[in-house]
Amino acid sequence: MKYNCFLIFGSPGSGKGTQGKILGTIPGFFHVACGDVFRALDMRSELGQLFLKYSSEGHLVPDDVTVRLWEQHIENMVILGRFKPEIDHLVLDGIPRNLTQAKLLNSKINVRRVFHLSCPDRSKLVERLKKRALKENRLDDANEKVIAERLITYDKETKPVLEYYGKDLVITIDATNYPYQVLRDILLNMNTD
Repeated sequence: MKYNCFLIFGSPGSGKGTQGKILGTIPGFFHVACGDVFRALDMRSELGQLFLKYSSEGHLVPDDVTVRLWEQHIENMVILGRFKPEIDHLVLDGIPRNLTQAKLLNSKINVRRVFHLSCPDRSKLVERLKKRALKENRLDDANEKVIAERLITYDKETKPVLEYYGKDLVITIDATNYPYQVLRDILLNMNTD
């Protein structure tokens, strides 16, 4: 069974998590943030140590590990009854992060729309990430060198995924607007008919 899903897409600090969390509170949607799945790992485990090594350097976790962890998490949510694939749409943020992941997930997900949260002003992204680091105690967002590396990685590895899904599925939304305006723009473009 392929899961129906919407992808929330954008660079670090663009508001993917904020929008995903809000959508996840609406009946019929189930939000999964890949970063949250990783951060919930036991950092003493082998997978936790691997995640820590890559994220602290601003690099992406290997694709096979990422997709395997994602699949395991989704299966657990189905077993627990939190995600009901026959009636819920997945709202994904943070996955897929590159073309390899997109292709690996192709047999698992039916992408209905890709919402690209665009924020061309890099200084706003850096500012948002630093605020988030303080607010949510996310050390990976506090270091400017790590932030710069994450933004370079996004441009080089993640942004090409937009082309993979194509213009018919991708909706670009101005992420510099207030969160409620971004949410409105997402909801207005949910119709996939």
